[in-house]
This record gives sequence, structure tokens and C-alpha cells, in this order.
Amino acid sequence: MYDLAPDYLERRGQYRDAHLKLAWEAQERGELVLAGALAEPSDHAVLVFSCDSPEPVQLFAARDPYVTHGLVRAFHVRQWNTVVGDDAFNPVRPG
Repeated sequence: MYDLAPDYLERRGQYRDAHLKLAWEAQERGELVLAGALAEPSDHAVLVFSCDSPEPVQLFAARDPYVTHGLVRAFHVRQWNTVVGDDAFNPVRPG
């Protein structure tokens, strides 16, 4: 998850193409599943990765112009233990 700077919406334009290029490349490698900013307020963005370790996520953030130019104040890498859905990592059905 990205914690976005208060002026993220005003500043993202000049970095957006480079950010999206990086994101689509990660998606094409099978690392990035979904990504986008939360709305109203646009203070966070959620990036869902599918990888065996946090390393690809950390490398992505280190190269992301949103991070390197201060549009992202902080980022957090967390494992998401999905249990419901066709693509759940560890499906759990009721009793």
C-alpha cells in the first residue's frame, strides 16, 4: 500500500506515464495483479502483487517515479492471505 502525499493528484501528471509503464511491465511479468489509487480521499493506493517474496515489490517501489519523486510518503509491503474466491491463495470453505 502506498501512503500518498497531499498534493499527489496535482503532481502525478508529469510522472504518470513512467509509473504506468513500470506497472504494466510488472503486470506482464506476472508480478502485479491489480493497482490503483483509492478515491475520496485519494490518500492511498493499493497494489496487489503475486510473488514468493517481498523482493519484487520492494524493487518496484525503488524504481517507481511516484516514490522517487515524493508523491508516495511511505509504502507498506504486507502478505495478504486470501481465502475466498476463484483465485484465493488458500481457499477455505465453511464446515
